[in-house]
Amino acid sequence: MYSFKNDYSEGAHLNILKLMVETNLEQNTGYGEDKYTEVAIKVLKEKIQKTDIDIHLIPGGTQTNLIAISSFLRPYEAVISANTGHILVHETGAIEATGHKVISVDVHDGKLNINHIKDVLESHTDEHMVKPKLVYISNPTEVGSIYKKDELEKISKYCKENDLIFYMDGARLGSALCSKENDLTLFDIANLLDSFYIGGTKNGALLGEALVICNESLKKYFRFNIKQKGALMAKGRVLGIQFYELFRENLYFELAEHANKMADLFNKEIKMLGFEFLTNSPSNQVFPILPNRIIEKLQEDYQFYIWEKIDSENSAIRLVTSWATEEVRVKEFIERLKELV
Repeated sequence: MYSFKNDYSEGAHLNILKLMVETNLEQNTGYGEDKYTEVAIKVLKEKIQKTDIDIHLIPGGTQTNLIAISSFLRPYEAVISANTGHILVHETGAIEATGHKVISVDVHDGKLNINHIKDVLESHTDEHMVKPKLVYISNPTEVGSIYKKDELEKISKYCKENDLIFYMDGARLGSALCSKENDLTLFDIANLLDSFYIGGTKNGALLGEALVICNESLKKYFRFNIKQKGALMAKGRVLGIQFYELFRENLYFELAEHANKMADLFNKEIKMLGFEFLTNSPSNQVFPILPNRIIEKLQEDYQFYIWEKIDSENSAIRLVTSWATEEVRVKEFIERLKELV
């Protein structure tokens, strides 16, 4: 069985493991104050091309969203999210558990726009309701779509005009930035967002995300929030080493480009077979619509999620490629699909 279920099935890139072994017996300061975390943050700031930002390395994506959002908000404030948003669907109510409501907005392509946000603000009018304060997006979205620069500029402008915090989940940000349809840079994102994170777990790291805080008013005492939520690792060097190795040259982007290339191969070959897709996904997630009888046969040899039932005979599946996906495995899947067709 070969898995296309997610992009964290494998461990970590060999360069990371090699550096971790080489530095294993070094003694370092704990809790993210080690020399590797310091140099990793320096390298990240150089890649982003901004020095007036704070960066914190946190073990996982759900923890990062939980800590950031709950720290940025007052007790009566709420989050606006697309109905497909990770914090709404796949984080076990982590945000709500901190006392903050997630306001769901129905979208057709996974993306929020200013009209969605405006509708929420207009329907929350007084102190008898939660106060919408933070706009949550992910890039890529949960259905593989990506935000373009003009879309983020519009949301950013609207958020500033309406005193809203603009936050981006970047679990798969590498894939978005390396997409053929992308026109954003890390510098653009840091200028348009109040905060965002760069995902390592799903792009070659063993674990870890880099939370970037751009808004000065959100920075103060942030390490207290990380500690209180149990994410200030004693062996913070484990995160520092990984982000240093991913960003000291261009490994992070090379790995994302590989994942996208494998997804492009899926897209091209499945289209040639005449199948349609649930969404336009230029990132490393592919959502072909296939007959259920073919899906059942494919499941004998491959692991993937059945994402959505289309009708009684067809369903959309999700195929995810990773930094370590072997091209031969993608081609074998396509050949098996051709046989079944």
